[in-house]
Amino acid sequence: MNGLIIRPCRVTDAPGLAALFHRAVREGTAAQYTEAQRAAWSPAPPNGEDWRRRLIEADTILAERDDRLLGFMTLDLGTGWLDFAYVAPEAMGQGVAETLYAVLEGRARAAGLTRLETEASLLAERFFARRGWRVEKRQEVERHGVRLPNAVMAKTLDRKRQAA
Repeated sequence: MNGLIIRPCRVTDAPGLAALFHRAVREGTAAQYTEAQRAAWSPAPPNGEDWRRRLIEADTILAERDDRLLGFMTLDLGTGWLDFAYVAPEAMGQGVAETLYAVLEGRARAAGLTRLETEASLLAERFFARRGWRVEKRQEVERHGVRLPNAVMAKTLDRKRQAA
């Protein structure tokens, strides 16, 4: 992607990533989730110490172009848990998620991880499936009294193949 910069998250990025997360949920998943589901998933942009901690304690990378945040992903390099994978609605389908994911999988391999896991939204499930992830189970999680379908997914990393 022309002009795309991938960099580590800084504490000062938390408010911008919160706004991106909120827009990605409310606008980007409109074809997969109802308005009530999206409102329960993200009633407002997250803030506070818990939000900052989730971003900073994991290996969080973000994509930006011209100082505009376009997406971010987080991976716990201790457990292989991929927590966040969000792209700004206007940047969807432009290679942002693919680039972020390639970097994170490379970091996971370099860290010696052999398995990655996540809970993927209906939108993200297709993205991960195209990259070799498998659905382990389908479930519904409750947010603010509303049930949201998602999939528990995992990917086994082949030890022989190292990311470039």
